[in-house]
Order: sequence, then C-alpha cells, then structure tokens
Amino acid sequence: MTTTPTASPDPAAGLPAPIGQRLRRIWPYFSQSPSAWVIAVGATVVASATEPLIPALLQPLLDKGFGKGNIDLWKVPAALLLLFGVRGFAGFLAQIALAKVTNLGLLTLRRAMFNKLLSARLDLFSNQSASALANTVVYEVQSGSSMLVTSVMGLTRDSMTLLALSGYLLYLNWKLTLIVTLLIPAIAWVMRVLSTRLYRLTRASQAATDSLAYVVEENVMAHRDIRLHAAQPAQAERFAQLSDALRRLSMKSIAASAAMTPTTQMLAAVALSAVISIALLQSATDGTSVGSFVAFVTAMLMLIAPIKHLSEVASPITRGLAALERGLDLMEKIPDELGGSFTKPRADGNIRFTDTRVAYGDGSALAVDNVNLNILPGETVALVGASGAGKTTLVNLLPRFVEPTSGTIELDGHALRDWKIDSLRSQFALVSQHVVMLNDTVAANVALGMPLDREKVLACLKAANLARFVEDLPRGIDTLTGHNATQLSGGQRQRLAIARALYKDAPVLILDEATSALDTESERAVQEALLRLMRNRTTLVIAHRLSTVQHASRIVVMDSGRIVETGTHTELIERGGPYSRLYKLGLYDADLSSTAAATATQAS
Repeated sequence: MTTTPTASPDPAAGLPAPIGQRLRRIWPYFSQSPSAWVIAVGATVVASATEPLIPALLQPLLDKGFGKGNIDLWKVPAALLLLFGVRGFAGFLAQIALAKVTNLGLLTLRRAMFNKLLSARLDLFSNQSASALANTVVYEVQSGSSMLVTSVMGLTRDSMTLLALSGYLLYLNWKLTLIVTLLIPAIAWVMRVLSTRLYRLTRASQAATDSLAYVVEENVMAHRDIRLHAAQPAQAERFAQLSDALRRLSMKSIAASAAMTPTTQMLAAVALSAVISIALLQSATDGTSVGSFVAFVTAMLMLIAPIKHLSEVASPITRGLAALERGLDLMEKIPDELGGSFTKPRADGNIRFTDTRVAYGDGSALAVDNVNLNILPGETVALVGASGAGKTTLVNLLPRFVEPTSGTIELDGHALRDWKIDSLRSQFALVSQHVVMLNDTVAANVALGMPLDREKVLACLKAANLARFVEDLPRGIDTLTGHNATQLSGGQRQRLAIARALYKDAPVLILDEATSALDTESERAVQEALLRLMRNRTTLVIAHRLSTVQHASRIVVMDSGRIVETGTHTELIERGGPYSRLYKLGLYDADLSSTAAATATQAS
C-alpha cells in the first residue's frame, strides 16, 4: 500500500486561536500600503453612511409629496442621482484600494515563503511532497488572501452599514430598535459555533487536497512504470478513494456554511414580526405618520442584507485564515539551515571523516557506520560497494545535504558546521546520474547561481564535448532547455552537468554514478570531459564501472555503511578481498555484455 506524505499535523489545529491573534500574524504582510488601507476604509465608511439616506428620503416623499405637492419635483431625481453617485464612486475607490492591498500582501507573503524554501532545512523536502509545497506557495495563499481581505472589508462595510441603519432606527423609534438589538448575541453565538466547525473541516480539506495532488504528481512521474505493470486500475481506485474523501469534507463544509444563513434569517424574521406588530399598535395610539412607519420598516428590512452578509462572512474568513496560516506555519515552524562563520575563497580540498555515523531515523540501521577517512588535496578517491552500502550518503554529508548523527567531518581542518553555508557549498561541484536542469537557457543552466560570462560558458561547453551540440541549437546558448531538458539525450544532459561543474570551478568534485545510465559511445564522450574536469581537484567518485574507478588514487570499498578495505585497483585485486570478489563477479566491468557473453560461452 502506498503511503501519501502530507504536512505534519498541527496539534492545535482543532482549537483555533482567537480571531484577533490570528489576524495579527498576517497583518505585517498586508500592511505594506497604509494609504490604500486608508482609502479602502474611508470609501467603505462613506458608502455605508449613505445607506440610511434611502429610507430617510422616503419619509418626506410620502408625508409631503404624494397628494400634497409640498416638494419641488426636481429635488427627488437630484437627490437620488447624488446619493447613488456618491455610493458608486466610493465603491469604486474601495475596490481599487482593496485590490492593491491584496496583491501587495500576496506578493510579500509569496516572496517570504519562497525565500523560506530556499533557506529551510533539507528535511522539509523529505517530510512534505513537492505538490503540497507548490499548492501552499502558489494556490492556497492566493485564494486565502483574496478571500480574507475581501471578507474583512465586507465585514467592515456591513458592520458600518448596520451601525448607520441602527442609528437611524434609534432616531426614528428607540423602543422598537431595542428589539432589533436582541439579534446580536444570538447571531454571534451561531457564528462562533459554526466557525469552529468550519475551521476544523478546512484544515482537514487542505490535508486531503495535498494527498490528492500527491497522487497525481506520483502518477505523472511514474507513468511508464504504472503502464508497464498494468497498475492503472489500482491507481484509479486510489485516486477515487481520496477524491471521495475530499468530496465528503467539502459537503460537510458547505453544510456548515449554508446553515448560517437560514438560521440568522429566521432570527431576523422573528424580530421583524415583533417590530411590525408593535409598530401597528403604536400607530393607533401616538399617531405615527405613514412616512415614518414606512421609513422605519424600510430601514429595518435593509438591516437583513448586512446581517445576512455578516452571518456568511465567517466561512470565507475561516477558510482564508486557514489557507494563509499554512504558509505562515511553513515560515515560522520550519527552521533555517544553520552554519558557522568561517569562510575561505577556495579550499585546498583536504577532507577528513572521523568516527562518522548517520541514521535516517530513530531505531533505524546506520547508513554510515563509524567511518574514518582522510582525503588529501588533489586526490581521486573512488567509493565502491553494493547498493545500500552508504556511498551516496557519505558524499552527501560534504555539502551538508545530510547531517551526521555523530562524529565530525572537516574540510581544510575546519568542521563543516563551522563553515558558513554558502562558502562551504561553493567548494563543491556535483555531477550525478540524476541531472536536474532548470527551464531556462543553456547558458543560464551552465552558469547556475553565478554571473553569466558568455565566453566562459562556451569554453566550458567545448571542454564538455558539447561544442557541436550548441552549434546545432536554433539560438545557440540562448536556447531554452525546456522542462528538465528532457528533449536532450542522456549523454547530452550529463555533459551539460559537467559543463556546469567546469564553470563553477570548485576545488572538490563529487561524481555520483555520472556514467551509469549511458551507452558506450556516450560514456566515452563523457569520460573525456570528466578527465578534464578532474584535473587539479579533490575528487570523490561513485561508480559501477571499472573504467571510471581503476585510475583512482585510492579505492574505498564500503559494505553496510562501513569501510571494509582501501587501496589501489591493483592492490585490492591482489589482496583477494571484497573488491576482488566484486570485480570477478563483473559488477565493475566496463562492458557487462562481454562478461555475460563469456559466461554463456563457458556454459556451452
């Protein structure tokens, strides 16, 4: 059964913090433009203040206009045009200012989140899938910020409208208005109960969405294997189960959100019925005019819209906060990589492992077990051993892609933890079997992370046996490589990685199975480029081919995380130990097909 990684659950996710505290976490990112906030709030207040003017116009119109003719005819359309002109202009200003606040806040938040991805400890990428991180940085913060800012401004607008209409109602008839105020605690209780449930459902929906996105990501990456093993039905069932779980959570969220509106409307209907009944009784005793009664009822009916909106605003605010809080959690709860203060423009390349151990989890077997190894400047050391022997883990310790469980690792006599991270990693160049290229130009991929020098790029491409390849490209080194340069052959991708390493010109070179997936012709071209790259550098080589390791200064044989023997190729063959047995089995033969053919001949 496939396990789908998700974000680590927040133990406090079931009990959200007070709304004010949660908004204060987000405020620094959305406070970049105070003038826009002033315009948005000011325009909203103006628009809200015009709401009572509509019923206020009805009272003199009914009492003095109809049948009496005491109002000048031109005043009615003039007042209406002025009223709606002010409301329209205020609404326009509020919307533009609101868009500026939202987009500036989103830009600031996204930049901070992406910078966290670039500086976070590397265990972040093993604990969370790529799809979950992309979903949080790209989609969730956008929908969350839009929902939250729009809803908060809607809350402000409707609250101001409610206050303005309530003030007008108090002016008309304070006794009837007291009945309306009884709605407030009842609505507040309904919103609190349903908002808490919505928060829990929103967090669960986010986790379910991450799981669903991960399944899609996995099936896209492994599309060949899934078809080869006829795993489509199982994967379709897996996707269907996760989709159905997301559907159920969505229906629960919709039910909780939809329950707010009818509940608050029923409460408003009760209050409205009581007000109209009492108003009719009062009109029989104190001679309330028709205009006053219609103005009061109209203003009260106008209260229903903001009350309805206030009852519905909890859902988008809750969802928006939950989405943005995932981004904030990413920045606040994931620690950055820690380094020291030591720097050096160019290391000599002296590497020392002392009693180094690595375990990937509590109680798990050691991937590297008590390794002691000293590598001299300019020395080429080949690491050999069966899969799972700990070779890749050992070299990943050097740029601190993996942290040791115990022991020390030094570069030029200084512990790796004492080096400043940027300075440490500038000392290493890596060429692996898994070449990763950005969707950028050939030149930008070669000069990755460094100032682009076109002449130097061309020289490095030539040294990597890619001069003819570049000449055939439509725009030369300015040609886009596309998604991970998948349109290039394996040999071209490997040589492009070698050109990148040549351009970096780091004193320590790591070759991790750099030719394992290549045919003989491609390997020959890559090997020539590698020989140029390895000159005057400390080099660590991991390979399964004799042609790559036999000329190493020293060969280190590993098994189960331990070093079992070291020496030159000739010394180890004469010794008759583990390396000799591997060699005789053909595991390090440059031409495995020759070994197979020889075996077949002997068998016949």
